[in-house]
Amino acid sequence: MPDIVLATLNAKYIHAAFGLRYLLANLGDLQPRATIAEFDINQRPLEIVESLLALNPKLIGFGVYIWNTTQTTEIVALLKKIQPDLIIVLGGPEVSFEIDQQEIVRLADHVVTGEGDLKFAEVCRARLVTGESLPRIIAAELPKLDALALPYELYTEADIAHRVLYVEASRGCPFTCEFCLSSLDTPVRAVPTDAFLASLDRLIERGARQFKFVDRTFNLNLNTSRAILEFFLARWRDGMFVHFEMVPDRLPDALREVIARFPPGALQFEVGIQSFDEATSRNISRRQNVTKIEENFRYLRDHTGVHVHADLIVGLPGEDVESFARGFDRLVSMRPQEIQVGILKRLRGTPIVRHDAEWQMVYSPMPPYEILSNRLIDFRAMQRLRRFARYWDLLANSGNFVDSVPLLWANDQSPFWRFLAFSDWLHSRLRRTHQIALATLAESLFNFLVENGASRECVVESFDRDWLRLGRKEELTFLAKDRAERAPGVKSSAAPKRQSRHLVAN
Repeated sequence: MPDIVLATLNAKYIHAAFGLRYLLANLGDLQPRATIAEFDINQRPLEIVESLLALNPKLIGFGVYIWNTTQTTEIVALLKKIQPDLIIVLGGPEVSFEIDQQEIVRLADHVVTGEGDLKFAEVCRARLVTGESLPRIIAAELPKLDALALPYELYTEADIAHRVLYVEASRGCPFTCEFCLSSLDTPVRAVPTDAFLASLDRLIERGARQFKFVDRTFNLNLNTSRAILEFFLARWRDGMFVHFEMVPDRLPDALREVIARFPPGALQFEVGIQSFDEATSRNISRRQNVTKIEENFRYLRDHTGVHVHADLIVGLPGEDVESFARGFDRLVSMRPQEIQVGILKRLRGTPIVRHDAEWQMVYSPMPPYEILSNRLIDFRAMQRLRRFARYWDLLANSGNFVDSVPLLWANDQSPFWRFLAFSDWLHSRLRRTHQIALATLAESLFNFLVENGASRECVVESFDRDWLRLGRKEELTFLAKDRAERAPGVKSSAAPKRQSRHLVAN
């Protein structure tokens, strides 16, 4: 039985807990006395408690994040009721700031704030080996990345076969965007490249094919980012897929040349635009060259097979609905395969709170602390935008309707205002934003398009192409009377399903 259990609740099973593996890798001589126990947020807290206590640990370390803090608080409370002498140690971004306001902190024995890769091992050694007394709040010094043991050997065969593998070549961010915790994490620090790539090489030899880089600014260092891309090209296998988060206005020719050599759908770039409004960008201390961003988008869409996932944020101080609409339409014209419309969150510790009074920022007190209203967008309008974001994800980002959704804004209409009208219409009929069958979405979109003047023949043809692309065998019953001849077959792709659906929409 392990003395130390490293535990967390992932958002989904497919997400492997990267932080726990770093902690385990750096436990030193305590590693044989430790194990990882991963759960997900859909599991019942009492059942998780039962599983943890069955391991008979002396100490449990919990990774606490914005998506699991409510459930983890309940679990810690139950553990302390059942076994009061069990040592509970917390860590993670959710408990690294504003700690005096949190019930979970009151319940725990110790909280390690900051990057706890090395500090957690010190806490375990003090409590289980030397018997030293420790304070409740323990601030971790920023570790030197060349002093850390890398965690990649701890990915199991099941992880490699069924889960997203998180990797990192650097930590930190040079930018100061006030809504983001990375703005507090400066300077950027690099993992030693040779050791990092050697670890990835071993993962590939073990069968790993999908990698998600958690670096906030992967393309900041040209030499390192090019070396990593060349590494993957040299070891390319069918089914490989690599995700990077990119600085949107930094794509020099030396990177372009390498990127263009990857197969279609092999790379995904997450590109944080957040806002096109200059005044809003100044309010949140965000710097970006919009002209350069548009140029880079054109290159990626016209000359590479990169899947571009772009982000905008609703609710930033200074941005009203009309301003957001202009930015959304501008981004649609740049043709990313996905546009993630995020709702502003007040992450603990971020300087976005300095705008609360001036812009009347009102946030939910419950995780994930999303904005409810501000001076320019009242609660009712914010709810409309929240539904807009959800329906956009279901219909546009999913890749299920790449031919049909753009019919909403045919004839040079505004994508934002047309999709908002559809979003309002859809919600008025369904009264929900979750658990909506694909066929229901299809019929709803079809009916809205036809009722609002789209050519029925054109709409039928677009749905046929989309349905064929999805490989769906069942018929769309609402089209039974006027089924058009199906479109030619669509080539398959080795990219993950969601990304591969977009490949024909370039």
